[in-house]
Amino acid sequence: ISTDARERVIAARHVIDDIISSKKIAYGINTGFGKFESTIIPPDQLEDLQTNLIRSHSAGVGSALKPHRARMMLALRVNVLCKGHSGIRLETLETLVEAFNRGVVPHIPVKGTVGASGDLAPLSHLALGLMGEGLLATLDNFTFRPAEIVLAQVGLRPIKLAAKEGLALINGTQFIASYGCEALVRARRLVAIADVVLGMTHEALMCTTTSLDRRIHQVRPHKGQQLVAQRLRSILNSERFPSGITRSHETCGRVQDAYSIRCAPQVHGISNDMVEWVYQILGLELNCATDNPLVFPGSALPHVISGGNFHGEYPAKALDVLAIAVHEIGNISERRTERLNNPALSRLPAFLVQQGGLNSGFMIAHCTAAALVSENKVLCHPASIDSISTSAAQEDHVSMGGFAARKALKVVENVETIIAIELLCACQGIDLLRPLRTTEPLEKVWTLVRKVSAPWTQDRNVSLDIESVASLIRSGAMWDVVREYIPEEARFDAPPAQPPHVLKSHL
Repeated sequence: ISTDARERVIAARHVIDDIISSKKIAYGINTGFGKFESTIIPPDQLEDLQTNLIRSHSAGVGSALKPHRARMMLALRVNVLCKGHSGIRLETLETLVEAFNRGVVPHIPVKGTVGASGDLAPLSHLALGLMGEGLLATLDNFTFRPAEIVLAQVGLRPIKLAAKEGLALINGTQFIASYGCEALVRARRLVAIADVVLGMTHEALMCTTTSLDRRIHQVRPHKGQQLVAQRLRSILNSERFPSGITRSHETCGRVQDAYSIRCAPQVHGISNDMVEWVYQILGLELNCATDNPLVFPGSALPHVISGGNFHGEYPAKALDVLAIAVHEIGNISERRTERLNNPALSRLPAFLVQQGGLNSGFMIAHCTAAALVSENKVLCHPASIDSISTSAAQEDHVSMGGFAARKALKVVENVETIIAIELLCACQGIDLLRPLRTTEPLEKVWTLVRKVSAPWTQDRNVSLDIESVASLIRSGAMWDVVREYIPEEARFDAPPAQPPHVLKSHL
């Protein structure tokens, strides 16, 4: 924790201590919560108030978060507390940091947040473990055990909450942010890799590159559309990287291709733009003060102010958008997989296999892609358009951001697999065009795939190949082999525009 952050935390805590010592009334410090806001709590029960808050709000259900997501929640909450608007004691904050550094894994059920007044249930479970109640695990032993035992094993004492501290630990959007950031990071990589896989399909189907002409995209200059077209021009046939496949059919008379090829810059392009918009929203959200009430030490205005920064509508809406954006990448990919497998739509054998009939090739792999696309269409129904009044109508509008985040990640996972299936089919299509060769960057992609998935000469368990190639996509290895060929401004990992008014992390 930086020196500046320590000073802010201490100053904010002084405000809380002054309220208690002067017997002023302030929400959540010496009053009940929600509908009980007008109930005054006597000084000798303030610690019980905070402890009871955590216990009663630990109402989550379902399986536990995976360790990396639970620890991301902890890290994100620490970052918010370091802003100095929460009123937490420095020693409590230091215990949270030590718990993270010593590999503590909180037990946090995945269901139970409506994404307003913070992710109350998930963050309460996080706090409950650090209080020595509930369950914890560690990075060297993922088995959840009684929290008090785990804390003793890592050399920490359970947190004993003082006034305002329980509330400080659970008002925020860190569950939404934990899932959402993972979905976003994987989505940014995936939409770029989808362009590379499109290039492989472009070659396997012996398509024309006329639709990538710069002039077309200059007169409809959406950023994402131009980005995708630029990526494709950099890896397809050119004077720098000639393609034997493309040059073999230059005089075939084909004028244009189906929309899933010809309109891909427009379709992939808007998905790229939507993903970058989500980056802007989440990049800001991660570094915001999301407590209620907020503490403003040294301000001429009231020091403790109730507001609504805990409401999850911003990340909820953004993650619903992310799901839709990434789904469309999978939607159009499945159409290209159909074209690769259908001999009426390609110049390739049915289902990309010799001795068809004896072998079924990629027939059912395409069915898997279709099934995942259909599943995603349901998952893309926005969670954030729903709201159910809770807490005796005190919380009469909620974001449902927790579910928006969980299903956005599921959509990304599904599309990683859909793109892997297209890539397998495209590589097989290129094999069937041998001895013709594609461009240098795409040959490198083919070589990488063939390290984990051999050419299809007779039927085998295709699910193993699908998972192996999906792992290449998730790992970033697929992008690494083409990155040097992509102009810097067209790389997904180029420094994006900074979110407006970024607040620095203080860890």
